Amino acid sequence: MTKPTTTNTGIPVESDDESLTAGRQGPILLHDHYLIEKLAQFNRERVPERIVHAKGSGAYGELVVTGDVSKYTKAKLFQPGARTESLARFSTVAGEQGSPDTWRDPRGFAVKFYTEDGNYDLVGNNTPIFFIKDPIKFPDFIRSQKRLPGNGLRDHNMQWDFWTLRPETAHQVTWLMGDRGIPKTYRHMNGYGSHTYQWINATGERFWVKYHFKTDQGIEFLTQAEADRIAGEDADYHRKDLWEAIERGDFPSWTVYVQVMPVAEAEGYRFNPFDLTKVWSHKDYPLIEVGKWTLNRNPRNYFVDIEQAAFEPSNVVPGIGFSPDKMLLGRVFAYADAHRYRIGTNYAQLPPNQARAAEVNSYSKEGAMRYHYNDPNVPVYAPNSFGGPHADPEKAADTGIWDFDPTIVRAGYVQHAEDGDFTQAGTLVREVLDDAQRERLVDNIVGHVLGGVREPVLSRVFQYWKNVDADLGKRVEEGVRAGLDSSQG
Repeated sequence: MTKPTTTNTGIPVESDDESLTAGRQGPILLHDHYLIEKLAQFNRERVPERIVHAKGSGAYGELVVTGDVSKYTKAKLFQPGARTESLARFSTVAGEQGSPDTWRDPRGFAVKFYTEDGNYDLVGNNTPIFFIKDPIKFPDFIRSQKRLPGNGLRDHNMQWDFWTLRPETAHQVTWLMGDRGIPKTYRHMNGYGSHTYQWINATGERFWVKYHFKTDQGIEFLTQAEADRIAGEDADYHRKDLWEAIERGDFPSWTVYVQVMPVAEAEGYRFNPFDLTKVWSHKDYPLIEVGKWTLNRNPRNYFVDIEQAAFEPSNVVPGIGFSPDKMLLGRVFAYADAHRYRIGTNYAQLPPNQARAAEVNSYSKEGAMRYHYNDPNVPVYAPNSFGGPHADPEKAADTGIWDFDPTIVRAGYVQHAEDGDFTQAGTLVREVLDDAQRERLVDNIVGHVLGGVREPVLSRVFQYWKNVDADLGKRVEEGVRAGLDSSQG
């Protein structure tokens, strides 16, 4: 038997086909409350898209710990043999909802772990570094990668203007213009926590840590020509690939590793370990295996499970804390604030964001779309004498303690022995890339610059790449000038 159509409150509906009118040719009547509900709901069925990472996809999965890192952290999800349900969302950074998946762009790599101590969110990218090292620059950076206010078009000149005026971008831009700037699929890219985090073990000993998710499918990429072709043929190429792989039982997986640095070694390390534009040498701090992370379940509803998913670095659990990484500390505020704006003050009650393995005892109350609430007998204030929850420092997450100079300043990071905006970018070009990868890097840069970069930015672009590597810069300038001569001839 066919189920009857009802309103959102369960009242049976008279018709799916005709509105209520005054006669066959008369006006539609305002008291056709189902018509009004249907149109009003339709008008509001889109929430504001994310300012960044608007276009994405995701799935549910599980982390299984196969290694033993218990001497570094007491976090329950990382103890030997632990199994933790998780939700992932992958995304492009600069594109809007309808933008092609295969634009050259970093990819967001966000993971939510539903632990018995509450949700733990690891919000990173498919690169171990980022463009900037201080959050005060973030709005300017994102605006430079978006669209011009006048004509609404993306503009390469604006992008390169910002990049060349912020030399700290060099390491990330080198990654972006290389092969990994366009992954073949979400399954064929690594993920990184990118930031430096703090781990605390059961005795209170502290360590600095970086997360690495190494794809078990292997690193594969698209050339610029392949990406451009796919962008015109299938704008949702990466979203479709992830969905179809999981549907056919080809569950993508990543092996999770960490680099661990004893706190005492941070001050003397050759690079500032909290600078998000830098990596830690794997020779200095080798990868330590944590476990296997697998995505094995597609969302039942994309909007509910993925579009409304809210990831925030402020969600840490006992055994994990923050560090002096300025970008991380800025994001601790910014992400939760963005969710309150985009999907409402009670976003944590939405299905993908609810704590699933932990009990919630909160004094939060009311606000738009409030659904869960305390028993009326529970006081709405703390402290109280009537059985309401009380904070317990023994159970709480230690969000991070470190020594610092209490003087208030506006200043960059303390410079370490080998720090420099172009140092690691140059090492990447000369020591990590092979000849074929360097050739594609040059071609990608030249093609991008020829997409509208003009003076005075153009000259700075040439010097930018010469600062990264003299030969690379020379080849970029020759390629661009040849392209300009050809177009003018």
